[in-house]
Amino acid sequence: MLSLVQEKVQQVTAILQELDLDMWLTFVRETSAGGDPVLPLIYGLDLTWQSALILTKTGERIAIVGRLEAEAARRTGAYDTVIFYDQSIQPELLRLLDRLKPSQIAINYSVNDVHADGLTHGMYQLLCRYLDGTPYLSRLQSAEKLHRAVRGRKTPHEVERIQAAIQTTFDIFTRTFAYLKVGMSETEISDFMHAQLSQFGVRPAWEPLNCPTVNAGPDSPIGHVGPTGIKIQPGHLVHFDFGVLQDEYCSDIQRVVYFLRPGEQAPPPEVQRGFDTVRSAIQNALAAMKPGVPGKMIDQVARLTVLHAGYPEYPYATGHQVGRVVHDGAGILGPEWERYGDTPNYLLETDQVYTLEPGLAIPGYGYLGLEEDVLVTATGARYLGDPQTELILL
Repeated sequence: MLSLVQEKVQQVTAILQELDLDMWLTFVRETSAGGDPVLPLIYGLDLTWQSALILTKTGERIAIVGRLEAEAARRTGAYDTVIFYDQSIQPELLRLLDRLKPSQIAINYSVNDVHADGLTHGMYQLLCRYLDGTPYLSRLQSAEKLHRAVRGRKTPHEVERIQAAIQTTFDIFTRTFAYLKVGMSETEISDFMHAQLSQFGVRPAWEPLNCPTVNAGPDSPIGHVGPTGIKIQPGHLVHFDFGVLQDEYCSDIQRVVYFLRPGEQAPPPEVQRGFDTVRSAIQNALAAMKPGVPGKMIDQVARLTVLHAGYPEYPYATGHQVGRVVHDGAGILGPEWERYGDTPNYLLETDQVYTLEPGLAIPGYGYLGLEEDVLVTATGARYLGDPQTELILL
């Protein structure tokens, strides 16, 4: 069976043809110090000396690396041609470009997408110096559209790994809900969930301090923030934002629990109404998702559901892509705010995985946010795990 790196590299050829791009050049060095975000997809290892990974629309897959890394490059099975050098990469790079004569060379910089912006400024200057005096310098262009497709279009094996991570997340939530009791602090709950990560042999999907985020009641700070000493009380909403990194792929799920007060058999009407509103926002957004629709339209569907119900606008995008990292770059389901650049205008594509995560606060009770991971299909979108459709009561 092909490795994921081999699958992704093979996927590139068709995308280059679709975009009518002659060549994609990933130019890196000392990647252990902060490598290009695309490397796990198209190489899977670190690189030390200046290295060029070159993929063409005719299907050539070429790696130019230092002599001591040539065998490792061959063993990836992703590159048909491996060229090594000792003193300088420039002669081999120019020789290859003269043979291939590309009219366009896509390189990894982007104003909009952090995951497409892996070429450092220093390496860009070095590449320009190497190409100075050749026709190829004027043929450099952003690989942003290429990144969007390669990173966003998940292969079946990638989807399988994301689903497995989601299932593990659900399993940890199930154990956690059985553990919860009035009087427990957010930090106690977080410690329990961290212990579950160890038992399942997985890692948190983002930094451990904030994964999970646990919010107990109305006084708990909302956002990317670690748990506090606040303790669960009857009448509290307890909100979780949590995901795991399993087999190199992430999940990102939010769940919410309500602790009944003495004598209560059901949540207060205002709490139930808030839950129903968030649930409807997710369902409405899911129903609107299909290939070719810009992300901002999906955000508008969810956002207007919350606003029309009389709640304040939530100050973040409705969803982002999930994959090798929890915020996987490319398009978002978000409004046209300056901070998001052009990414809300990117079109949904088949096989992308997004979150849907609207939320709202219920005064006196706490934050009520849900988050589901969904897959865009040729005909719409579907959940990658069972969504929370009812408020969990404890």
